[in-house]
Amino acid sequence: MTLTKKLDGIYIDDSCNDEFDKIDGIIFDCDGVLIDITKSYDLAIIKTTQYVLEKFAKITNSIDVNFKIIDGFKSTGGFNDEVDLTYAAILSLVAAQKLQKNPSEFIFDVINNSDSNGITSVEKYLENKTDISEIKNQLSYPGTHHQNPLYQIFDQIFYGPELYQKLFLNKSQFSELGLIEQDDVILNKSLLDSLQKKFNSKIAMVTGRGKESVNYSLKEMLQKFNLNNSIFLEDESRDLAKPNPQPLFDSIKGMNSRVTLYVGDSMEDFIMAKKVTEMGSEVIFCGIIGTSKNPQEKLELFEKNEATLVLDSIQLLPKVLNLE
Repeated sequence: MTLTKKLDGIYIDDSCNDEFDKIDGIIFDCDGVLIDITKSYDLAIIKTTQYVLEKFAKITNSIDVNFKIIDGFKSTGGFNDEVDLTYAAILSLVAAQKLQKNPSEFIFDVINNSDSNGITSVEKYLENKTDISEIKNQLSYPGTHHQNPLYQIFDQIFYGPELYQKLFLNKSQFSELGLIEQDDVILNKSLLDSLQKKFNSKIAMVTGRGKESVNYSLKEMLQKFNLNNSIFLEDESRDLAKPNPQPLFDSIKGMNSRVTLYVGDSMEDFIMAKKVTEMGSEVIFCGIIGTSKNPQEKLELFEKNEATLVLDSIQLLPKVLNLE
């Protein structure tokens, strides 16, 4: 399939133009779609990795994780969970130190040998090269979410002391303002109103975030979503994490949507939508690339995997769906 640029920021496979008229439900991912997380979740990955390398592994001279590394792990389809990605980066940089390898080069070797199995594929690759048992034992990841040291550090850095205490009933060891405050909300009331005219109550969300976290950033706009059929995966069992198709399948079934547009920004989102189609629900995937550090690279990744619709931003949805 070949994507054709129709207008600025709109790329469509010509064979699918007629399909868009049949769409009667829309489901969104949150991070990178409704919210630009470059200065919030992505920065939490960077800061947590740096903190753990220094405090646990006593490594002070390693590279900082950058957005290219984050995008690299995410492009494998196995790292929708930011803490999984943080863990993979930590293991990779500890291994690079032990092997006396250039960390900037070695971490991309790890990425190139990772797949949709996520941290399992990273652990397997690294364990064939060196002993990483000490850092694995220290972090005991994933363990139980609220009791695991890596989750605790990440959540404290992301949520900040007040929200962390409210959510987890525990005191944060950090006093700095939470990075969630730097969430850049892309969604607005005007776009939601426009979508509601077409979809009524068939607007939902299937996201890796927890509900309280989404509510904190989207505020009253969250109430415009069909919350009975929205799924917040951080609040669910870990085995339901993307790209497990069951949550998206359940959301579609709950809304009784015949043809659903799923709007996401990652390979996990794309893989999940594809699996739901194989389960018998008709899903059109819409890839968002404008929040990526390298939109052209993300466009090429989606095109290579035969995505049929790619947009720079959700703000272009009304044009594609003939709502304006």
